Amino acid sequence: MATCLQANAQALATDYKGTSNNNPISANIFCADPTALEYNGRLYVYGSNDHQQFIANGKKGENSYGEIKSIVVFSTDDMVNWTFHGTIDTKKICSGWTNNPWYVGYGVSWAPSVTWRHNDSTGKDEFFLYFCNSSHGVGVLTAESPIGPWKSPNKKLMINYDTPGANAAGTNANFDPGVTIDDNGVGWITFGGLGPSTIMPEAARIVKLKPSMTEVDGAAVKIHAPYHFEANELNVIGGKYVYTYCSNWAERTDADWNTYKQEHGISIASAPNACTMCYMVSDNPSDPNSWVYKGVYGPHPGNGTNNNHSHLQKFQGKYYHIYHNGALMESWKKANVIESDCGVFRSLCVNRATVDESAATINQVTTNLEGVTQIKNLNPFELQQAETMASCGGVDYEDFINIKKNTKINNLGNDASENMQVKMKDGSWISVRKVDFGENGAGKITLRGKGTATIELRFSRAGRPTCTIEFSSSEMEDKTFDIDPSKFVGVKSGFFIAVKTANEFYLDAWKCIDAQEAGISEIDNSNVINRQSYDLSGRKLSNAQQHHGIIIEQYTDNNGVKHSRKVLSTKK
Repeated sequence: MATCLQANAQALATDYKGTSNNNPISANIFCADPTALEYNGRLYVYGSNDHQQFIANGKKGENSYGEIKSIVVFSTDDMVNWTFHGTIDTKKICSGWTNNPWYVGYGVSWAPSVTWRHNDSTGKDEFFLYFCNSSHGVGVLTAESPIGPWKSPNKKLMINYDTPGANAAGTNANFDPGVTIDDNGVGWITFGGLGPSTIMPEAARIVKLKPSMTEVDGAAVKIHAPYHFEANELNVIGGKYVYTYCSNWAERTDADWNTYKQEHGISIASAPNACTMCYMVSDNPSDPNSWVYKGVYGPHPGNGTNNNHSHLQKFQGKYYHIYHNGALMESWKKANVIESDCGVFRSLCVNRATVDESAATINQVTTNLEGVTQIKNLNPFELQQAETMASCGGVDYEDFINIKKNTKINNLGNDASENMQVKMKDGSWISVRKVDFGENGAGKITLRGKGTATIELRFSRAGRPTCTIEFSSSEMEDKTFDIDPSKFVGVKSGFFIAVKTANEFYLDAWKCIDAQEAGISEIDNSNVINRQSYDLSGRKLSNAQQHHGIIIEQYTDNNGVKHSRKVLSTKK
C-alpha cells in the first residue's frame, strides 16, 4: 500500500548535476567523444567510456585512456530524460582479432562514430559503429539494432598503417573516425590527427567505403584543414559534405592566416582559437582542394577539460551540438568526492545548434549547463525504465540478465542491453522531468523491483513525500500500489527516493495507471510463460474463462519477471 505519510528524515545523496540543469546528460557516468543517430523517434548517443578508466584507476589519478575498452550508450526521445543502455564490450567482441602485424589488433576503443541505413535487399536495418584503437587505426562493429547485439565483421582494424593514403608512420594518427552515408547511399569516413603543430598539419583524411560499409574503397585523400588536431566527424547537410574537427595549439600569426585566406579565397577574419570545433564544406569529398574552411562553430568546452570533441546531430527537425566537458568532475572535486588533483574524466552535454541547411552553415553554439529545452513530456502511462532519468544521486546500474549470483562484476562492462536495472541504497534517488499525469491523474503505480525498500515519491527533491511505498519481493516482480489521483495530476517533475533499503534493492521499471482505468490492464499473451488466476478474495480459479468480472492474474514473462494484474474476464 502507498501512504501519504512522511517518513523519518533521511540524508539524501548529493545532487552533483544541479536540479535545474540538463547538462551533463548523466549525473553519475563519465563519458566522452560523442556520436549519435536518430532512429524510430529516439536519439541514441554513444561515447568513450571514461568511467571504465575512472574505476580502473581506483577513482583517482590521471585519465590515461588505456583501460577504455567499451563504448557507452544512452538514448532519449525528449532531450532531457536519458536512458542508460549499458556498454558495448569491444574487448570481448574483438577478442578474436589477429595481432599480426601488431598494429592491426585490438587494444582500446575511443571516439566512436555511428550511422545506420535500411537495406532494401534484406529488408533489415543495419547499424555501423566505428571506433579508434588508440592511434593505430579504426575498427568497425555491426548490428541490427542501435543497442546491439554488436559483432565484428572483420578480424582486424578496418583502417590501419597499411591503408593506402593513411600515411600514419610518424606524421599523423589514424584515429577519431567520423562517418556518414550521403544522399546517394555511399559511405564516407574521415580520420586522422596529431600532425605537426602548424597552421597546416596535413593529418586529416577521408576515404570512401565499400557498399558493405566494413571495408575502404580506394585510397584515403587529405583534407587541407587549417590548424587541424583531432575529433573528426562528418555530416551531409543540404547535399553538401560538412566536416568538423578540433583545432590544435599551434601559434597563430596574422601573416600565416592572411596567407591562408588569400590562397583559399575566404574572408573569415581570424584564425580559430585553440581547442575549438571548426568546420569545412565540400561538394566533392574525394577532391582535397574542394574543401572550404567556414570557421568555428563550437567553443572550448571549459570546466577543466583539456580537449574537445563534438558531434552535430539533427533530431526531430532541430540541430544539436553534442560535446563533452568536465563539469561533473569539477562538481565532484568541489565536494571532495575525488581528489583535487584527479585527472580529466569527461561528461556528455547537449546544446542547441543553428544550421542553415540551404547554405550548409553553422552558427557558433553557446554552451552552458542549463542545456536544452525538453521537447515533449514524459508519459507515465507507458512503461518507463528506471534507468531513464534526468538526474540521480547514489545509484548504480546492473544488467539483471548477465548477473551471476555471488559474483562481483563491473556494472559498466556489460554489452549494451535492454535489461538494465537501477541499484539503490539508503538516500539514493532518481528524477524524471515534466511527467504528464493528465487531467484525470494517476490512480495507481506499478513498480518492478527486487528487494525491500521504503520508496518516497516526491515532486521536489527536498520536499515532502506525496506518497510512501513499502516494496518487498525476493524476486524481480511487479507490484501495484494505490496513489491519490488528486495529487498525481497535470505536469510535474518527479523523484523516486529510497529512504530506507534492506541489503540491496533494485528498481527496474515503473508505470502509472490512469485513475479512470481502475487498474484494469490487458495482458500480452505472447510474453506469458506461466499464469495463474484468482478472484478478488484470493481464491485460485481453475478456469478463469468461466468467471465473469474482474480477476487477478499472476504470470512470469520470458525475462523471469513476475507480474500481477487486474483484468476483466468475460464469461464465455
